[in-house]
Amino acid sequence: MEPRNHTDVSEFLLLGLTDDTELQPLLFILFLTMFLVTILGNLLIVLTVISDSHLHTPMYFFLSNLSISDICLSTTTIPKMLMNIQAQNQSITYAGCLTQIYFVLVFASSENFLLAIMAYDRYVAICHPLRYTVIMNFHFCGLLILFSLFISILDTLLHSLMVLRLTFCSNLEIPLFFCEVVQVIKLACSDILINNILIYFATSVFAGIPVCGIIFSYVKIVSSVLRMLSVDGRYKAFSTCGSHLAVVSLFYGTGFGVYISSALAISSRNIAVVSMMYTVVPQMLNPFIYSLRNRDMKGVLRKLISRIPSLL
Repeated sequence: MEPRNHTDVSEFLLLGLTDDTELQPLLFILFLTMFLVTILGNLLIVLTVISDSHLHTPMYFFLSNLSISDICLSTTTIPKMLMNIQAQNQSITYAGCLTQIYFVLVFASSENFLLAIMAYDRYVAICHPLRYTVIMNFHFCGLLILFSLFISILDTLLHSLMVLRLTFCSNLEIPLFFCEVVQVIKLACSDILINNILIYFATSVFAGIPVCGIIFSYVKIVSSVLRMLSVDGRYKAFSTCGSHLAVVSLFYGTGFGVYISSALAISSRNIAVVSMMYTVVPQMLNPFIYSLRNRDMKGVLRKLISRIPSLL
């Protein structure tokens, strides 16, 4: 099989979830619905936080940033899939594929750091309540967001530049509905050892450190809560962490599923389904998890929704 230089590669093929033409309209409706729910749900979270001064706290500031990241991640992948289904065309240009790789990595990495920051916020609120406003001041919260975004962009830029150096074979089929860096480098004919080392190193550091931070925060939180004498105090402390724990479990659980499916080399269609669970489902469910489990969010959401008819 003759390799081709990356400058000669004009497009890749996104195999998606199925080749069955009869299922394509159903998939289009399903993904369009999920995309609209994701956008509207997360946008509503952002507007709710902005509209009420009582929610101008670090916890909701981080939540609104998580919602923005969810919107961006979904917008990077789903619209292209919908276009391909509608046009019955599985292709994506080389430049478009690299663009998807870049933005998927940026927003997924950013979400990873945001979940760790939110765990730290809950740790400070529960374990050091008297110093909470001093530690989690607006300046520090802004720096945390900017730093996480800077690290995500820097890491992603390095991965993208390493993909640019690769040459590809004639088989350019990606077994997903979007371009994912691991699946793309598998198509290369040139040596990918450095790319794999970089991926394993970056995953160990930039995913391992946030995960360790989340575990450390919740070990401290559980230890602190168990020392509380008040049952109501314990319930309130755990309830403020419930939504975050649910989102963390969903994000890392589906991410671990993608890793296992790739390692076990299961069928491409199954990999595509698992990747959908990682890049689509958590972003759609996050607004519901936070709004349904949070009393303050539910109250403000009711007020915001009740105002909509008067604004129309």
